[in-house]
Amino acid sequence: MIDMIRKLIKEDVGFEDITTNALIEAGLEAEAEIISRDDGIIAGVEVAEITCDDFNLDFKPYKLDGDKIRENEVILSIKGNARHILLIERTLLNIMMRMSGIATTTYKLVQKARRYNPNVIIAGTRKTTPGLQWWEKQAIRIGGGDTHRFRLDDCAMIKDNHVSLIGDLEEAIKKVKSYISFTKKIEVEVESVEDAILAARCGADIILLDNMGPSLIKDVIKALERENLRDNVILEASGGIKPDNIDEYAATGVDAISMGFITHSTPVIDLSLEISKI
Repeated sequence: MIDMIRKLIKEDVGFEDITTNALIEAGLEAEAEIISRDDGIIAGVEVAEITCDDFNLDFKPYKLDGDKIRENEVILSIKGNARHILLIERTLLNIMMRMSGIATTTYKLVQKARRYNPNVIIAGTRKTTPGLQWWEKQAIRIGGGDTHRFRLDDCAMIKDNHVSLIGDLEEAIKKVKSYISFTKKIEVEVESVEDAILAARCGADIILLDNMGPSLIKDVIKALERENLRDNVILEASGGIKPDNIDEYAATGVDAISMGFITHSTPVIDLSLEISKI
């Protein structure tokens, strides 16, 4: 993780922080606090600790990842070289604000969905920000959600584009089953009741019900129950699911709901850093 943090800081700083180096004398000691400007769920405290340690700054948390926060609460404090604090300020705040926004949104979605389906899993997708994927996925976990796939090698997901090129869903499943390790699950994206039944019969572990409305999802579940296939698969709903309709999808009885909204449309939690001389 530290290598990723260093890369982002280097990208922000360039050769030097010309403003800070012009104004702040070398060796000046300072103390700073990171303060919340919104209510929500905090995430990124561990990132802050690792970053501060890398820059030889003293770190004191008042909140931990996953804690609820209120507007104007102090999240953590930092002591040490003033130039170092100002150097990492923007990158650190950007990561924490982004992570906290995702964790907060995830938490709210989990709470809402589980009022209608106590065991439903709320997951992210791979619609993440390049360079920030690791932290965005961790933020989902901190908010009580599931990370889903981090990368393409996490599990096999047969999508419509794969089937379009192969020409046959059953053949696609057979090819994947013969290629991957037994330790990897196979997920199949379907758009009809018939394909859901076929995928279950062919040994899919997970069936992704892509862009299906709640009514069609219920039809799929009933059909799988009639064929005695429902208990063989995990059913995941995805596509077009947002905070205002997640309750309808949760109530269908699916096992999981994955949402790109969590990472591509969630607002940040506003944080600020206030610094003073010691």
